[in-house]
Amino acid sequence: MDELNILETEPPGEDKPPSMPPRPVRSWRVAVVANVKGETLLPQDAPADAGAEFDRRETIQAIQDAIESDGHYTKFLSADANLPFALRDFCPDICFNIAEGICGDGREAQVPALLEMLHIPYTASRVLANAVGLDKTMTKRIWREQGLPTAAFQEFYSEDEPLNPALRFPLFVKPAREGTGMGMDSGAIIQDEAALRRRVAWVIDSYQQPALVEDYLPGREFTVAVMGRHDATAFSRHPERYDADGFHRFPILEVDNASSVTPGIYGYKAKTLHTGEEGVPGFICPATVEPHLAEKLQNLAIRAHLAVGATDVSRVDFRLDADGNPRLLEINTLPGLTPGFSDLCVIANAEGTSYTDLILEILDLGASRYGLLPELGHEEEKPLRVPALIHMLPSMATMMLN
Repeated sequence: MDELNILETEPPGEDKPPSMPPRPVRSWRVAVVANVKGETLLPQDAPADAGAEFDRRETIQAIQDAIESDGHYTKFLSADANLPFALRDFCPDICFNIAEGICGDGREAQVPALLEMLHIPYTASRVLANAVGLDKTMTKRIWREQGLPTAAFQEFYSEDEPLNPALRFPLFVKPAREGTGMGMDSGAIIQDEAALRRRVAWVIDSYQQPALVEDYLPGREFTVAVMGRHDATAFSRHPERYDADGFHRFPILEVDNASSVTPGIYGYKAKTLHTGEEGVPGFICPATVEPHLAEKLQNLAIRAHLAVGATDVSRVDFRLDADGNPRLLEINTLPGLTPGFSDLCVIANAEGTSYTDLILEILDLGASRYGLLPELGHEEEKPLRVPALIHMLPSMATMMLN
């Protein structure tokens, strides 16, 4: 079984970094795994907003720059069918995962599942949380079972299904298994039965998945960032940021949709606009809220994060109901990381956390789960290495020769 120690030596190849083993404890080969806008192949029958969650090359480069500033070596790997062989050829110590996946209900879990099968460490949430987080109906069922507040809802597989009498108009309709506001515009707010049937039919036909129907929440909208876990202070380079429960309380971001291109809704088109563009929502961070509401939102976000098994970092969205009570909307277990644009980055910047610090904190939290980081005060101890199985895959060159 000596071959399982492959990560202890540098793999051959032109991409070998300019360093010789033994490497410093905190110097790793980091693969940034992502799907790129305009470069990832999508099904021909995909809806117009398919791929909205994918990242631009500029975002991937920004992540690489942040990681390399800490002395690590990085390489971008595309999250496509060639990923197993790219992993074999690069032989990463850890993957910084922002891959959204390409097809299927559990697409955000595809890369984590592959990495776990190959025993390769990675950042952020694990397989199950990523699969559950994309399934908005399942997420709400879990939250409801945990006693967490979320609007009444019903999943429709057909436009002909009877409406649950517990639901009252106005209602809100969206695809059950999408993100980035896909399928959400002003037409998603439903006032009557006929409009409900039309919208449900459109969602099912356009996205080839069930429609999620919820009570419409008329109040203010907030998004809350979650970072940490019970032992975060033992590994973080900024332990003072974390509270006794191991989580960092970020300031709250309010999304003001009054002037949005999708009025009243933080929908797909609104999420593509940058500050200063016509139709962009207003972003207020820190939000102007009473301290008791801020504390409630932060604590509910952490409970929602834990309920679905999310790990290290997530973003949780809320709306207030007609009585001003917060209701959970959804969770993003792979929050966007576009500098100066993605909600998590805006929130971090508002409290004075730089983009580089944010990326490195996510990396360190992930690395510490696999023994790649010693606890603070024990830096002299050699960190553990997780034996990888990627040596069992043929290289891409071998595949091409065959």
